[in-house]
Amino acid sequence: MNYTIPVRTLCEFAARRGDLDLRFTPVPSAQQGIEGHAIVRARRNAAYQKEVALSITVALPDGENALIVRGRADGYDPQQRQVEEIKTYRGRLESIPENHRALHWAQAKVYAHLLCQELKLDELRVALVYYHIDEGTETVFTEDCTAITLAAGFADLCEQFASWAIRETQHRANRDQALTTLAFPFPALRDGQRKLAETVYKATLHGRCLLAQAPTGIGKTLGTLFPMLKAVPHGELDKIYFLTAKTSGRRMALDSLRLLFPSCSRPSLRILELGAREKVCEHPDKACHGASCPLAQGFYDKLPPARLQAVEHGWLDRPALRDIALQHQICPYWLGHELAQWVDIIVGDYNYYFDVNALLRGLAVSRQWRVGLLVDEAHNLLERARKMYSAEIHTQALHAARKMAPPELNKPLAAVLRACNNTLQEQAGEYQAYQAIPSKLHGALLKASAALADYINLQPQEAADPPLLQLHFGLLHFLGLADSFGTHSVFDVTIAGRAHVAQPPAAAGVSTILTLRNLVPAPFLQPSLALSQSAVLFSATLAPWDFYRDTLGLPEDTAWIDVDTPFQSSQLDVRIARGISTRYRDRNQSILPIVRLMHDQYRNRPGNYLSYFSSFAYLDQVAACFSAQFPDIPIWTQSRGMQEADRELFLQRFVPSGTGIGFAVLGGVFAEGIDLPGERLIGAFISTLGLPQFNEINEQRKQRMAEVFGQHRGYDYAYLFPGLQKVVQAAGRVIRGDADSGVVHLIDDRYAQPRIKSLLPRWWQLD
Repeated sequence: MNYTIPVRTLCEFAARRGDLDLRFTPVPSAQQGIEGHAIVRARRNAAYQKEVALSITVALPDGENALIVRGRADGYDPQQRQVEEIKTYRGRLESIPENHRALHWAQAKVYAHLLCQELKLDELRVALVYYHIDEGTETVFTEDCTAITLAAGFADLCEQFASWAIRETQHRANRDQALTTLAFPFPALRDGQRKLAETVYKATLHGRCLLAQAPTGIGKTLGTLFPMLKAVPHGELDKIYFLTAKTSGRRMALDSLRLLFPSCSRPSLRILELGAREKVCEHPDKACHGASCPLAQGFYDKLPPARLQAVEHGWLDRPALRDIALQHQICPYWLGHELAQWVDIIVGDYNYYFDVNALLRGLAVSRQWRVGLLVDEAHNLLERARKMYSAEIHTQALHAARKMAPPELNKPLAAVLRACNNTLQEQAGEYQAYQAIPSKLHGALLKASAALADYINLQPQEAADPPLLQLHFGLLHFLGLADSFGTHSVFDVTIAGRAHVAQPPAAAGVSTILTLRNLVPAPFLQPSLALSQSAVLFSATLAPWDFYRDTLGLPEDTAWIDVDTPFQSSQLDVRIARGISTRYRDRNQSILPIVRLMHDQYRNRPGNYLSYFSSFAYLDQVAACFSAQFPDIPIWTQSRGMQEADRELFLQRFVPSGTGIGFAVLGGVFAEGIDLPGERLIGAFISTLGLPQFNEINEQRKQRMAEVFGQHRGYDYAYLFPGLQKVVQAAGRVIRGDADSGVVHLIDDRYAQPRIKSLLPRWWQLD
């Protein structure tokens, strides 16, 4: 059996040495990198060859397998006998860490060896070309190498990788055999779960995208994981990515995998959980380089034994990963990143695949993996993606940074503030959307970002003032998104605290926010979804399916399944309060009728209830009135900025045989993702249609949706569909099992409209 490895992967495995060094440098976007390579090549002579495909087969020591090393050399000049490895960068060339340069040289010399073998050359000049994206300048380093020297270096890399390649080949065979015989962990699949599993299996084998709406209670996590795992050998998948919006989703995925592979100490598959950096980092007060963090010192020297122990262990949830990392005195977070390429299933947050510089997407591209994608609670992906592809700059942060900035930063930061004042001085209102980012402002931001990077890279992170660091990160994110600005986003400016129009918008006392706001994430998500062999997006609320297909960038031929609920309509009594309006103009008049309705329901059937509102202000008004009218009925309320401990206390009030009403905000932490089965929750009141607030920002979203998807869809896509999705999610908290029964009051006269009724779940028997 052959084991194929890209040149870059081979070099990263065998050629890296020394400390982990991730000092902050402005990184060009992928598109800028492509454009930079094209500019460099365009400057070369007519004989210059670009993207030279190369490969070589090397026998492995076991005599049964072979190693195929392949890749594309950036360029080759036959006239000068010079092979080039091109790297794009921003900031100062001196800021590129030495171990990164060593990796670049290793890649260049492997390509040189492959060229010598293919062209029968005795020697070759190896060139490392660094191209500055912003300045358009090249810095070239060259080394004349003999074919013998290049061959010896390549042989050394292969020798270091050989035993690992044999191990990986055997693991792949064992893995596929185990999945072929994998059995479902229960005697039978539940009603609806079988239909879901069969559809996921077929979609995976046929390389299709699938939107799967399946109700709570049928086991969606196991019903999607099991069939995709069974499809791995036949579909020749390399990895499965299970992506979630919340920690609870990761926990459910890992629990399902434990059921499928009960021998978790050394399962037949390697399973990795990726956590957020702020929750995994052992030294959050230190920077990711050897001069600052002890777990970065000698990281690549200590990595090989840690990597070997990890893959032999196989089950790599956060505790196991931390334990292995600390045994070898290396960083758990970055060990997880290193192991991502050597495991079979990765469980992590959406951002690990869909974010701007996502780890898992980058690996899938560079390694050319066939990936099966499972996206849990996919209704959350729309808003999460909008946040991923949006960025803000606060002028107050610019002023704060300028106060403590060294002299070399004062001028570029002042230039940004000046550009703000010059370009926004005509803005009369508090909010305004612009067709594009003003060019002078964009240029000033670029220069300030480069200056900040140069300053910060010359010192440890802890020595830099927090305002400077925060501004640095913010500028990098903003400018990265600015490079891909288009019809899917808007540049808008909010000016608050401006005493008079003559006052500059970026004055010290004025809070001005510059926002690159993503409205339609489809153009960003589409390449990531298309990259997967098969993508299954599943949730209890994915209707209307064409709304999610359009806004998430799924292909036109995306399959759709709506799994029937296992519950009976008699289990859930859904009532519409036709005589109450919760429209903003009617809020004050609605408070007392809502209070009386809640009281009557509670007196009729005492127990635990949740009552949802469109805002904290509305919640507080109704709660105050309810307490005044009926002080004997226990209530507890969600508060703004609630901490995790307080959330737990809120949920602990919902005990079997308990009584009382919890007040919460629709769309918040208590409206989805919580499980209160049986008598822990017997009913819900929903005093809103869930429609997003009417404001200039949402009106921009409505306008953009209409422009992209058609005028008739603007309101539905911006307001109606997202609102009702929250309603259905909240109502879904009531019935969690076959024995549950309860009531949901939909409190607004608009629920009686035929159009609204048609968008609610089919199994609800509406009065």
